[in-house]
Amino acid sequence: MKLSTTTAQNSFKYSWLLSRIFPYIKPYIPRIVIGFLVAIPLGLLDGVTAFALKPYMDYVIGGKALEFSLFGRDITITVLQMSFILPVGVVLFAGLQGTLRYLNDYISAWTSQRITNDVKFDLFHRLIHMHPQFFDENPSGIIISRYMNDPATASTGIVEQIKTITTSLCGALGLIAVMLYSSWQLAIIGVLVLCIAFVPVALIRKRIKSTSNKNMVIGGNITTNINETYGGNKVMAAYQLQDRQEKYFREQVWDSFNVNMSLTKRAAWMSPMMYLIASLGIATVLGYGTHLINTGHMTAGSFASFVTSLLLLYKPVKTLGGTLTSIQNIFVAMGRVFELFDLKSEIKDCENPIELEGLNNGITFENVSFEYVKDHPVLKNFNLNVQKNETIAIVGNSGGGKSTLVNLIPRFYDIQQGSIKIDNTDIRNYSLKSLRQNISMVFQDNFLYSGTIKENILMGNPNATDEELNNAIKSAHLQDVLQELPNGIDTVLGERGLTLSGGQRQRVAIARAMLRNAPIVILDEATSALDNESEAIVQKAMDNLMTNKTVFIIAHRLSTIKNADRIAVITEGELVELGSHDELMNHENGQYKALYEMQFKKQEMAV
Repeated sequence: MKLSTTTAQNSFKYSWLLSRIFPYIKPYIPRIVIGFLVAIPLGLLDGVTAFALKPYMDYVIGGKALEFSLFGRDITITVLQMSFILPVGVVLFAGLQGTLRYLNDYISAWTSQRITNDVKFDLFHRLIHMHPQFFDENPSGIIISRYMNDPATASTGIVEQIKTITTSLCGALGLIAVMLYSSWQLAIIGVLVLCIAFVPVALIRKRIKSTSNKNMVIGGNITTNINETYGGNKVMAAYQLQDRQEKYFREQVWDSFNVNMSLTKRAAWMSPMMYLIASLGIATVLGYGTHLINTGHMTAGSFASFVTSLLLLYKPVKTLGGTLTSIQNIFVAMGRVFELFDLKSEIKDCENPIELEGLNNGITFENVSFEYVKDHPVLKNFNLNVQKNETIAIVGNSGGGKSTLVNLIPRFYDIQQGSIKIDNTDIRNYSLKSLRQNISMVFQDNFLYSGTIKENILMGNPNATDEELNNAIKSAHLQDVLQELPNGIDTVLGERGLTLSGGQRQRVAIARAMLRNAPIVILDEATSALDNESEAIVQKAMDNLMTNKTVFIIAHRLSTIKNADRIAVITEGELVELGSHDELMNHENGQYKALYEMQFKKQEMAV
């Protein structure tokens, strides 16, 4: 699946989305409930100030004492007492509201982050088990955006926005209660107008989905551009590509700007529309309220309390409008997240896999056909039998399928036809873990992770003893390199190990492969990018790695190919010649002889 073509097609199926996110919310329900319980009084307290205006206007400003009975006792509160009690009460309620808001924010942030972490953990687990072709088809920026940014938007936002909705709804209910207490007739008018004001929010849903998806793709492209600028900085400098990269970056940023402005242009009218509807409601309330006061059906204090409640109500209503828009963004991101959860690796274990425990007989390719793109075969009806502890070199023109062939053995890709067997058992019947545990690979550009040299070597066998580690270092001819480094084996490498030279990185990779001590070794152009001196040292290390192993070599080094037990010549995905160096050189008009004379003669003369 190409992630840049996402549709988030389930982003309007709210019940389905909530059912998918619920397992991540479930462990934190007690905290979420506490947060909501805090949010309820937090919202309801918004009505306290408005409610306090009625007695203040009617008694303090009106100059009347408040008289009432409580539990059979007559109580009188003077104007002076009332003028002190009401302001102090408002301040105390504000302090309580501030404390509740702090608790609510903390609980919400803690819960949101934990849910986000859990979603990211599960997504990353799925990411690292995806098949290599998934990474071939998707740029790094899109993957980062989809697997890191979308979960944060979806899971962090959902709790935060639900909390906001709860607080706003409770605030609105509290204010509506004050309005009903002041005048039920005016309350009906105010609530009806506010309901009408929500209509524009529903009209913008699909536009939000489209914009969110476009922004995701653009954001991923920007990240890819930055990654390529970083990783390819030397090529950029050498070929003076700064203007090209900057041009791409500017275009991508402007694309994002235009997409966002397109949404703003269509969504910005909601705010003035809501204000216009609200102002019509206020005008109606003012006119009818004046009538109620003049006819004695309402006091001035009740009217002041009502108008204040109505004006305060616009704040949670406005918040709800923005929140509903944000929630639609969240549901779009959530839809994209669960698209990722539904992706399945095309390379997986069969139903009851068996464990591969070493190599006893050999490896067989039987009528193997493979294609990356449908109807464009890379390997065609390929047959080859490799015996245990045999070294076989694979040569051929560029693009002929050499690297593809060796990448099929650890099941980086699965073949479309035929079978690859280890000890007469199809490799698809072995568990992936045990299959790959029995294979050591050294590539042309070996990836070293951030960390120490020791950590990178121990990736071959994390349980290796110090003796095994030291033997691997010696066999890889790495000890001289370590002696030159200030912290030796504990030297921290930069990203991708770029603080080491190419030959040094290869020796670290060979030590890592040595430590795995797997019976099958694959060397894919392991020395092609090295100078002669580095190549000679690395070749010695590789010779140690190849001892008593079944080895597949894709290499350009003459001695490696000449000394292989057999050489397989691949042309356009087909095995055209097979034999030792001497046997193939005796084939008049043979392809290996032609390749040798064309590609290797100069190297032999130089040697």
